[in-house]
Amino acid sequence: MSGAYEHILCEVEQGIMQITLNRPEKLNAYTATMGAELARAFDAADLDDEVRVVLVTGAGRGFCAGADMSAGADAFDTTSAEGSVSFGDVSQGRQGRAGGAGMVGAIFECRKPSIAAFNGAAVGVGLTLTLPMDIRIAADTAKFGFVFARRGLVPEAGSAWFLPRLVGLPQALRWCLDGALFSAGEALTGGLVSEVVSADELLPRARAIARSIADNTAPISVAITRQMLWRLSPEPAPWPALKVDGALAMALGATDDVREGVSAFLEKRPPVFPGRVSSDMPKGYPWWDR
Repeated sequence: MSGAYEHILCEVEQGIMQITLNRPEKLNAYTATMGAELARAFDAADLDDEVRVVLVTGAGRGFCAGADMSAGADAFDTTSAEGSVSFGDVSQGRQGRAGGAGMVGAIFECRKPSIAAFNGAAVGVGLTLTLPMDIRIAADTAKFGFVFARRGLVPEAGSAWFLPRLVGLPQALRWCLDGALFSAGEALTGGLVSEVVSADELLPRARAIARSIADNTAPISVAITRQMLWRLSPEPAPWPALKVDGALAMALGATDDVREGVSAFLEKRPPVFPGRVSSDMPKGYPWWDR
């Protein structure tokens, strides 16, 4: 699978799709090609029942140093050939994607959970592209920065929606209005990442999290749960959530997945869930399209 891409590597092993941003000589600086390839990879994960979790990391010593600025002052000028190649519109995507949201839409709408493992610096779009992912962990050497204001830009990739929901508005304002780099420790304290580990422990820890999800959870349950949390948590009252979760709980209650989950628990054995995301999603999903 890795041979099909230019700026990323993509391999699937035992239910885990690992995507590696692969421009190590440029600290994996973002390009329009990289964004399109990330969208393709997440779309492939969404459709492949063998993929249970997507894990994203970077090659070499960086995660993603932001947009490729090798074109100099015109690096962000998407009316020029250089700007379009090196940056491009991170929201532009495949036809039919909700809102035309390309890479961001592919990650957000993917029915498989995703983990970002920050092995090094994640700056600008190199950080905002991870905000639609579900779990973020970092090496203790990683650095972060929402540097847009220091480049005359604004936060992109939907980050003005994602970031305040993840870390709260005061913390999002603090990081985005100043644009300074900050440490993995500050990212942990501010809620951007859920844990910080040593650099040599990063991928084993990320894969252990992915392995726990893949081995112990029902694919359909996880697919619905992540969308419920993302889409229902902004509601100002619990009533929409109660309406959705009640209907889905009843729809799932009579399925073979639930029977297997209960049986495995009572028999003290690992579950083998038969439901397939590609074909067995319950009536009422997706509720937001109705």
